[in-house]
Amino acid sequence: MPKAIVTYVRWVDAVNRVVGRFAMYLIFAMIAILLYSSITKTFFIPALWTLEMAQFTMVAYYLLGGGYSMQLDSHVRMDLLYSRWSPKTRTAVDLVTIGFLIFYLVFLLYGGFSSTQYALKYGEESYSSWAPPMAPIKITMCVGIALMLLQAVAVFFKDLAKATGRPIDPGKTHEKERIDGETSA
Repeated sequence: MPKAIVTYVRWVDAVNRVVGRFAMYLIFAMIAILLYSSITKTFFIPALWTLEMAQFTMVAYYLLGGGYSMQLDSHVRMDLLYSRWSPKTRTAVDLVTIGFLIFYLVFLLYGGFSSTQYALKYGEESYSSWAPPMAPIKITMCVGIALMLLQAVAVFFKDLAKATGRPIDPGKTHEKERIDGETSA
């Protein structure tokens, strides 16, 4: 693979690794919000913002963690036939299906940008009694979709490299290259 593609794959992997590891901790924020909600509903006056804020946190958790999940190959896959296929057949099928995913994500991102522009232009608010602005969660949605799209393209390049017999080492980061270069010198 050309050096530019290898660099792209490594940078996208690195960015999604950082964002994904950050997103993992959002589950604790959501738990804290729901715990606060339970306590206030039981002992005090219920807070209006807790349910919707927990939903927004869950959206950020899922969308920002999507690219990292794809990078780790930990997403859900129908495994009726896949595990029985040869590695070459799996790679060929992965190349086709990742193409469909990229196509889907491009349109999803286009719709997300359109929705975000509307929210920013008109100051869109939720229809709940709390009525928070929708722009922050829509921006988060677009960032998550964009990261997943970048990761899908990186996975496509990895699969293409594997199909041509020159796999890109996904675990080798720039820091590891630097350390390896120092120890071998």
